[in-house]
Amino acid sequence: TKAAVRACRNAIEFNSLPGIRKVIPGGKDNMKLQVQLGVPVDADEVDLEQVAKVFPYGKLQPIIVEKGGLIGKSGIALAELGDKNEDMII
Repeated sequence: TKAAVRACRNAIEFNSLPGIRKVIPGGKDNMKLQVQLGVPVDADEVDLEQVAKVFPYGKLQPIIVEKGGLIGKSGIALAELGDKNEDMII
């Protein structure tokens, strides 16, 4: 869930669509959002409500979760940051 939320946040924070209000009837609140996630864990392990909260406007369509991604070793686990092991998700 943490990685999925971060990926979605990064996707919208690093993109700018200033003219979107002029193109979509009803403006940004009427924009349809389709989110597709590739995760290395079972889809049931992703809290889709937390992912949905990332999007400040638009009409979010059902989120698609598929098997994908990669789990690698970071070489360090920081318990104070909530790490349970050395796994990193790419």
